Amino acid sequence: MLHPTPWLLVFAGTTIASGALAQSPTSDPYGSPSSLNAGGLAPPGSANTSSSSYDPRHQSYDTEQTLKTADEKDSGLGLQFIWANAEAGFQYLSLNTFHANNLVDSQFVKTSQAGPVYGFGAGLRLLFLTLGGRFRLGNFSDWQMWTLDAEAGLHMPVGRVEPYFSFAAGYASLGAFGGASNALNLQSSGVNIHGWNARLGFGIDIYITRVLSVGALMSGDMLYLKRARRISIANPTNDPTIAKAAQVYANDGSSIGGAATLTGVLGLHF
Repeated sequence: MLHPTPWLLVFAGTTIASGALAQSPTSDPYGSPSSLNAGGLAPPGSANTSSSSYDPRHQSYDTEQTLKTADEKDSGLGLQFIWANAEAGFQYLSLNTFHANNLVDSQFVKTSQAGPVYGFGAGLRLLFLTLGGRFRLGNFSDWQMWTLDAEAGLHMPVGRVEPYFSFAAGYASLGAFGGASNALNLQSSGVNIHGWNARLGFGIDIYITRVLSVGALMSGDMLYLKRARRISIANPTNDPTIAKAAQVYANDGSSIGGAATLTGVLGLHF
């Protein structure tokens, strides 16, 4: 008769071995997460999610790259707050372009002339908008014309090239009569011609440095000018031609004229 103890030992050993095999990751491919990781897979929520997790270091790097790219595309000019420029060029001016009412006597004073023009402007800048003032002086053979205007500009920067539109309006004065008009002694007779002007211009600035630019400006002006009557004009020679011309200035006069101007511009920006 067999003793039961050896059989009990064999049964216990078999049970322990079976349990150990059941817990082994290699014996049951579906038994644990480690078996899935071994095959390159991971169940939802497992630790193998580092590639899709948010990493602030990556976000910081992307931001730096974006700023660097934007800086490379940008002109690098930075913000500007103050501007000033000087201009010189050529102007054609007609006193009677749109309307004539004996502003001057055309026998002695040419109503349409061309000559050099000089100007200076300065003001403030806020992003794409500039505000300021401008003085211009045109020298012509028979007279001078100067204007003092308030000016606004709309700028469209494209790197270091900056096209812009300008709008201006203000005071205009005609004087310093010379040439044949001297025969009428207009200046000493107190003939005063003044009024207002409005201007529209298109220009372009090219930045050599962050502070210095060169460019060109084309502009057109409309001018309204008037003159109060002068009762007498000196006529020392009693010339009938001068006497006839003097009758023009014995009455009020006015005109609506126009001007076309092309100038080169040297600018400073701060």
